[in-house]
Amino acid sequence: FWAARTPVHEAARSGEIARLRQLIESGACVNAVTYDSITPLHEASLRGQAQCVKLLLDAGAQVDARNIDGSTPLCDACASGSIECVRVLLSHGAKVNPPLYTASPLHEACMNGSSECVQLLIDVGANLEAHDCHFGTPLHVACAREHLDCAKLLLQAG
Repeated sequence: FWAARTPVHEAARSGEIARLRQLIESGACVNAVTYDSITPLHEASLRGQAQCVKLLLDAGAQVDARNIDGSTPLCDACASGSIECVRVLLSHGAKVNPPLYTASPLHEACMNGSSECVQLLIDVGANLEAHDCHFGTPLHVACAREHLDCAKLLLQAG
């Protein structure tokens, strides 16, 4: 359902794992979306709250939920540079190459300069040639942001 940010969103965002567990146990919706289609999983992923990400997924959160811009929680985890969140999301079936017109998870990792996330995404089959309507390929992003370690990983991968 559509709402303003719920207590589940706030607990996920701030990493309040005990509060989040309590809300889930009392029946709170883990897939509530805000007016801009942000789920609690987006909030936790964007802020690198890996324990909250795992708890939400274990409680039935939609791993590939999209916000108003089409971004998934994996995109958000890559934007935050949280390798822990990326690993948790991937272990729960997050799509490494979701069909997007905007930045893919690999683009987000390159924008952030997170070479660890870039390497993990390459290892699990990220599309090196994914094209974003604003930024071009992940290699374009890495070079434009001067994240040379990310650019080297992309070039070595093919």
